[in-house]
Amino acid sequence: MWHQPSSPLSVSQLNRQVKQLLESQFPAIPVQGEISTLSRPASGHIYFTLKDQNAQIRCAMFKGQLARNRYVPKQGDEVLVQGRLSLYEGRGDYQLIANSIAPVGEGELQAAFFQMKERLAAEGLFDAEHKKPLPESIQTVGLVTSSTGAAVQDILTVLKRRYPAIKAILYPSQVQGAQATQTLVEAIETANRRNEVDVLIVGRGGGSLEDLWCFNTEPVARALFSSELPVISAVGHEVDFSIADFVADVRAATPSQAAELVSPDQYERIQRVDQLTEKLYYAVNTKLALSRQRLLQTRQRLKSPQQTLSEWRLSLHIQQSQLIDAIKQPMLAWSQRLSSLTNRLERMNPAAQLKQQHNSLVQLESRLQNSIQHSLGNKQVQLANCASQLNILSPLATLERGYSITKDDAGNIIRDVSELAEGQEIQTEVAQGRIRSRVVATEPATKPAIK
Repeated sequence: MWHQPSSPLSVSQLNRQVKQLLESQFPAIPVQGEISTLSRPASGHIYFTLKDQNAQIRCAMFKGQLARNRYVPKQGDEVLVQGRLSLYEGRGDYQLIANSIAPVGEGELQAAFFQMKERLAAEGLFDAEHKKPLPESIQTVGLVTSSTGAAVQDILTVLKRRYPAIKAILYPSQVQGAQATQTLVEAIETANRRNEVDVLIVGRGGGSLEDLWCFNTEPVARALFSSELPVISAVGHEVDFSIADFVADVRAATPSQAAELVSPDQYERIQRVDQLTEKLYYAVNTKLALSRQRLLQTRQRLKSPQQTLSEWRLSLHIQQSQLIDAIKQPMLAWSQRLSSLTNRLERMNPAAQLKQQHNSLVQLESRLQNSIQHSLGNKQVQLANCASQLNILSPLATLERGYSITKDDAGNIIRDVSELAEGQEIQTEVAQGRIRSRVVATEPATKPAIK
């Protein structure tokens, strides 16, 4: 609903509001006309004008919708376009965005298709809550299709290739023509009445919308909806959609794909069986090994009477030995204690103690003498070493080797002739006495003195 603005709108705002109004009021409308000015740019979309004798409208069909449409639009064709109204904001041009396009003959069927689809959808025939799941294990498949068509051969070929153990029961019906609707309904009802299959495949190969029309009829739709058996719809090719596809529990793009949905891959099953066989073999061997081990343990626990008597006899001998040991051990302990006390009494005898003390005193005296002798010897050696060192360092020893020491009257040692004056008295000590003399002259040393 459009409302009067309180302030002026910009052109962009106006175009945006008009676009929203058009798209909300005309979400899906069929329009019939002649194609003109058809263009196919590199983007993959198509743009054309749809016109009649008095007016025209710009149309666009985008790449994705065009790929799902069987009909290829051509210049000058009279077509029925199903789409929604929109506005190209940049130019302010309104246009029809096509969802599907078909020649006028098919266009009428297409319009009828959409009308029935909307009506049945409103009744809830397409609701997910009514969809039945396919059985996990399918043994028998029912085929509702033509007995002479390519679809039945495709299905049987796929079943034989993937899982030959699956049985197929054909409920033949016409899939094209005036009697097709009635025969399809009868075949579906017969399959449900007999209840001899796990799932139904209803379909046929590809064709035009008119060829596939029996799968868009209301009786077939209601028969599929009422089926107690799960139904797979496999009508036409992947781009073909029928009312049966929406009502059925599962849609398959082709009859071959429907056969793949109901048949497991036999090679995967064989591999699974091999894996289970290997696990079973391992489990059985493990069980047997455990049983053998338990049997051996049980056999070991089951003893013969002779073995039991032998064990009892051995136990009696052990207990007898333990009893003897229990008697002997206290007696041995008392004997050892008596011997110990006797030894202690002998050690406590005064004569023995005096003898022991005397022996200890003699030993201590001998050790003391040895220690004194050893200590005196060490001290004598040390004294001799010290005397030798003292003699080496003594000035007297130096004098004994022919050297002398000169001193002044005060007793100071003269080391340099510069310390003396002519006429000064000096004294010279030699090894065997002292010489007093007076300085007549001094001569300095010709070589540097060694310090």
